[in-house]
Amino acid sequence: MPTYEYRCQDCGYEFEEFQPISDPPILVCPSCNGRTKRLISGGAGLLFKGSGFYITDHRTSSYKADAAKDNGGISSPSSGSKTDKSNSGTSKTAASKPGRS
Repeated sequence: MPTYEYRCQDCGYEFEEFQPISDPPILVCPSCNGRTKRLISGGAGLLFKGSGFYITDHRTSSYKADAAKDNGGISSPSSGSKTDKSNSGTSKTAASKPGRS
């Protein structure tokens, strides 16, 4: 059953009603007993909750091993691992200019 949005033309009160498609529109405002109008709604979005909805949820172990080889043994960035930065303590400007010691 869809959820319909209504607005009172007299007081401006907006409300939603969960009703079958076959039901007639609500014509009386529950707030002031004024005239209501059914609004055109964007509808609800489609929500995927839980596991099994994404292509990566059902990867085989051989696929995961091959993907790790292709990445040089580094897991994906989303796994929380950080890449090794071997020159993190040195300055690029001092190390890259020849003749300075």
